Amino acid sequence: MASSPALYVGAHQPHWLWRAAFPLFVSHRQLARRRSLHPASCRWALDSGGFTELSLHGRWVTPAEDYAQAVATYTGRIGGLDFAAPQDWMCEPWMVERTGLSVREHQERTVASYLRLRCLAPGLPFIPVVQGWRLADYLHCVRLYDSAGVDLARLPLTGLGSVCRRQSTAEIAVIAATLASRGLRLHGFGVKTGGLHLYGHLLNSADSMAWSYAARRLPALPGCSGHKNCANCLTFASRWRRRVLAQYAARGHQASLFDPAMPGGEAA
Repeated sequence: MASSPALYVGAHQPHWLWRAAFPLFVSHRQLARRRSLHPASCRWALDSGGFTELSLHGRWVTPAEDYAQAVATYTGRIGGLDFAAPQDWMCEPWMVERTGLSVREHQERTVASYLRLRCLAPGLPFIPVVQGWRLADYLHCVRLYDSAGVDLARLPLTGLGSVCRRQSTAEIAVIAATLASRGLRLHGFGVKTGGLHLYGHLLNSADSMAWSYAARRLPALPGCSGHKNCANCLTFASRWRRRVLAQYAARGHQASLFDPAMPGGEAA
């Protein structure tokens, strides 16, 4: 049987960090609003909130120094942080239109963010992210890292950006396969359930908010009398994750790159 993926559940509610028993993916934009922080009950990873920030402002308004300090605070007070995304620049066509820049400029700024954060806080678990829209873009981004002295194939994890809002999972599968063949250990941001089954074996880890989208269309679970649906329900999220991992394992992905020894991974 294939090993289960290191699957981080996207969480709207940061306080799940001290309630959940499975890996979470939490946004800095949400976590920064918390007045009090407590030791985490689970492993977790941090989203920088880039899509929202660029959508709102067309640029990053959070200084790198402030973000690095926030991640340092989370590491010290919450603990259990597996990795943090940099202040990257998404490359969806509508995002490029929003910023008024080009895909290449977004890629250059993404690489620069990783280098800057690594310089500011070399002890924190920032990961690089490869951004692009077409396969050639992603390969160009890999070359940008290489030119900056960063060999992605030697790093434990590299984020695969600008994939969660695509319609075609087959296109993403080709991109993931190409990058994985070059030795990159990938984290898929915002992977849909169909994408996990199609190209999950090419990833080391992934995060997903698909559970919340599904819950929004369904009535609340029996016993969940406090809400009309379970779009923000820890119980629904937990059951969804177990079901997805069971379905994934049942497919027998013997060649899976998901490693149960990685943070967030679990034996099937």
